[in-house]
Amino acid sequence: MKLSALKSLLNQLESVTFILPNGSLVPPHFHVTEVGETFKKFIDCGGVVREEKAINFQLWEANDFDHRLAPQKLQNIIALSEKVLNIEDAEIEVEYQQETIGKFNLEFDGAHFLLVPTKTNCLAQDKCGIPAEKLKVNLSEVNKKQTTCTPGGGCC
Repeated sequence: MKLSALKSLLNQLESVTFILPNGSLVPPHFHVTEVGETFKKFIDCGGVVREEKAINFQLWEANDFDHRLAPQKLQNIIALSEKVLNIEDAEIEVEYQQETIGKFNLEFDGAHFLLVPTKTNCLAQDKCGIPAEKLKVNLSEVNKKQTTCTPGGGCC
């Protein structure tokens, strides 16, 4: 989800809730302790230099059980970061402390923000010798689709 989409959704909400990948809620007394823009410049295993930019939100919870982050308050935090940091519209990454700091993408289900797990990937699979995934075909199903076999038809 891009920052512009989040800002638009906040205009329609009465509360801000986040759901973890396991279905549990981030406790309602969470704080957004950071909003920033992150840059990553790296070289992949195939030798290609790449750059990524994202808007980073850090969620944190303390023993402040009466704290609730209203949509307008989050909009104010975002507006201040845009003004002071001159951040641009980009995809949002969310950090949240679990056993270690988890990094998530962000989606919306119509009522709640969903923290979606991120995954590692080889960006140069063709250069690493990783074979492309082959389409798995059940041969018994292929034969059912063919009703007749003619010479030169390629079915025999």
